[in-house]
Amino acid sequence: MTADTVAPPAPRQRIDAIDLARGFAVCLMIVAHGTNGLMPYSDFPDWGQVPVHAITKFSSSLFFIVFGVALAVAFVPKTSSPDWPARRNRLLWRGLVVLFWYKALTVVELWDRSRDEIVDTLLYRDFPSFVEILGFYAIALLWIPWLLPLWAKAPAWVRWLSPWPVIALSWWLLNHYEFGGIPQLQAIFVEHPEYYTWGQLSRLPLVLIGLLVGGLLLRWHQDPRRRLLLAGGIALASALLLAWFASRAGGQLQETLVAIGRNDGKHPPGLSFSLFSVGGALGLLALCIAGGNLLATLLRPIAVVGSDALMAFIIHISVIFILFRNTWGYYQAVSYTHALWLSLGLVLATALWIWLWSLGMRALRKPARAPTTKPADD
Repeated sequence: MTADTVAPPAPRQRIDAIDLARGFAVCLMIVAHGTNGLMPYSDFPDWGQVPVHAITKFSSSLFFIVFGVALAVAFVPKTSSPDWPARRNRLLWRGLVVLFWYKALTVVELWDRSRDEIVDTLLYRDFPSFVEILGFYAIALLWIPWLLPLWAKAPAWVRWLSPWPVIALSWWLLNHYEFGGIPQLQAIFVEHPEYYTWGQLSRLPLVLIGLLVGGLLLRWHQDPRRRLLLAGGIALASALLLAWFASRAGGQLQETLVAIGRNDGKHPPGLSFSLFSVGGALGLLALCIAGGNLLATLLRPIAVVGSDALMAFIIHISVIFILFRNTWGYYQAVSYTHALWLSLGLVLATALWIWLWSLGMRALRKPARAPTTKPADD
């Protein structure tokens, strides 16, 4: 088998490390949303700003990378199979489902806003903030499936170089193209400083990195030595990015981390924010790959959350905005410590709900046993 060959996993096999990595991304996001959804960042204590809230900035980059990893493991090996059109259509349908929940949760997030503001956001004249990452996934799932067969057939050197021309194109479009004077269109493609939006092209390099990592993980996850080698390489990349970030910050590391917590350089992605977020995301991904299924078992609640990220979004956004803010009146009425404990409790509640939901779905799908009849007595 050549180094360029992608070998599909054994039937019914699942790489739990992917669920764990996705779970870390979701759980960090729940903590960020749960605290910042109840009080402004300026009211956070110093330890809440750094390190707690700063660390949550790893989540978005980890989402995009794991998205690519999952595609590489579950779909890229199937692009040449006869049933690929059906699999591609399932991805497209998933995109429509995510789009529906993106719009529904937009209404939940803007529950206490004016009707005009909600309508503008639903019609892409404006964007939400807490659920906007679902908007990225909804659009991405409608076009990336068409890219996967090309990715599978491309030479290895093309795949490994692919993030760089996308980065260059995104930068050029951001700085030199006006998108017909429609800032919302720019926000969707390459982001805009006035909108909290994840750009398709500006975040695509992270998805491509995930596709590269996923291709290696698919081949090596059953070999402990190679899996640890992959994890070590990812950890080294993480250390280099974080060291570069620290070098740029210099003697203003604390101030830089506080600014990152306030989303400085998040949209469009600035260099310091990207170095910190991607570096931390790669570190968490390396930990998950090194730990393998054993670590996923030890951290089962996090892996369960990662097994159904869409359900986790539906639960935590609904609880924060309908229950915490509007029903219980916790908005700007609790301490940071209280908000943090509520967020951690919401992580566990989300894991429990997803676990119970999966048990229920498996029970419904389980075929009923054929009735047995006892032979009649003589």
